[in-house]
Amino acid sequence: MNDKAKDLPSQPISRLLAIMAQLRNPDGGCAWDLEQDFASIAPYTIEEAYEVADAIQRGDMDGLRGELGDLLLQVVFHAQMANEKNLFDFEDVATAIADKMIKRHPHVFGDADARTTDGQLDAWEKQKAEERAADGATSALDGVAAALPALMRAQKLQSRAAKVGFEWETAADILPKLDEEILEVKEAMTGNDRNHLAEELGDALFVLVNLIRKSGFDAEELMRAANDKFTRRFHAMERLARQDNQEFNNLDLDAQEKLWQRAKAKTIT
Repeated sequence: MNDKAKDLPSQPISRLLAIMAQLRNPDGGCAWDLEQDFASIAPYTIEEAYEVADAIQRGDMDGLRGELGDLLLQVVFHAQMANEKNLFDFEDVATAIADKMIKRHPHVFGDADARTTDGQLDAWEKQKAEERAADGATSALDGVAAALPALMRAQKLQSRAAKVGFEWETAADILPKLDEEILEVKEAMTGNDRNHLAEELGDALFVLVNLIRKSGFDAEELMRAANDKFTRRFHAMERLARQDNQEFNNLDLDAQEKLWQRAKAKTIT
């Protein structure tokens, strides 16, 4: 350990902040860290958030500890770059979120009556809407981040629209619209206009997300579960092929389909 490391503060957050400041120090810092800006770091921030979610899904608490540290580093990185531009620093970030939590929980930190979970969610959404309006929002859809994963953003946009009355009565009411969109996809497939086909596929997917939302599910979670199921069954197909002394990639589609059905029969869900 060199002198720079020995001179770091002992308190964990202060130590991490000092490390990032040194990494970004033109005098002896890290060339890669010095080359970064908000835009170049943003993809890493998103990736780290997904890795946190992945560790939680796998029940890996040791992994979660590490992934949360990686995500915290992203916050520290952005705050350091902002500090260099005299925009804000890490303390400003921490203060802002602390103030927001106190404001949004008057039943805990104020005189408001205790709330149920549903009551808290309703109050939270109302307060967020008021904050968006104070920030100049003019549409119910303002503030839904464009960088969200597409399925998640679709569901959020639909939820926002529903809050101002643009909503189906029941999930079943969406089915005719989905049928209509599927028909338009079929018609588009008979033509040679790939842009039109892409648009119709997007419309059908958007309506399907709406059906998922109205049925009380989360589109991202359902897609993740479907991906996991497909992965498990595909791995099972490959294992079955090896057990039969076959090369999976050399099998024709009919043979692969038979393996798929065998994998399903083994209740690999």
